[in-house]
Amino acid sequence: MARQEVTSRATPTVSELERSSLYSEELGIELSRGRDADIFRWFVASVLYGARISETIARNTYRSLVRHGLATPRKILDAGWDFLVNPVMREGGYVRYDGRKSEQLLRDCDKLLDDYAGSMSRIEALAVDNADLEARLLAFYGVGPVTVNIFLRELRPYWSKADPGPLAAVREAAAGLGIDLDRYDRKSLTFARLEAGLIRLRRRGKWAMQSAGTS
Repeated sequence: MARQEVTSRATPTVSELERSSLYSEELGIELSRGRDADIFRWFVASVLYGARISETIARNTYRSLVRHGLATPRKILDAGWDFLVNPVMREGGYVRYDGRKSEQLLRDCDKLLDDYAGSMSRIEALAVDNADLEARLLAFYGVGPVTVNIFLRELRPYWSKADPGPLAAVREAAAGLGIDLDRYDRKSLTFARLEAGLIRLRRRGKWAMQSAGTS
């Protein structure tokens, strides 16, 4: 069955939200395979999604990186700051902070290579528990709690130590639609899809309209 993009004007049903496409799937990243290359690509995408830019710019910038063959930490480092700023960031739609984001990608790739031999999976393997995993990710330059949440929430079904709590915005959107998040297995793929659907829905403000109409 085709995944739901939650793009119609009508507020989707809970069943439709539970079949939402993951953000990683939108980018052609298959986390279920457990390949380190896919996990690194998702980390880069999460860094972009975690910035104060639109989802469209984040998505386009990620695709620009891939289009230029920059899908490994070594290739990103070899490309250098100038190339990341222009053409990569410019093609993605950045008009501000392109230099800062380019610096972040370079520093994070450098740390990944130095501390974890370039392997995102090694971070999870070395982490003692979920808290340690999140702390290791937060140690990367420019990576904050929102970026960590974006990265780990779609890895919950595949990484045993990945279990971030839903963002407050997700709980707010769920409450507006009368959805009890606590009845779901947070490590399930269904929960990850529901979360992705709620995030998209909230960003369009539909949950608020639905809540106001039923109060």
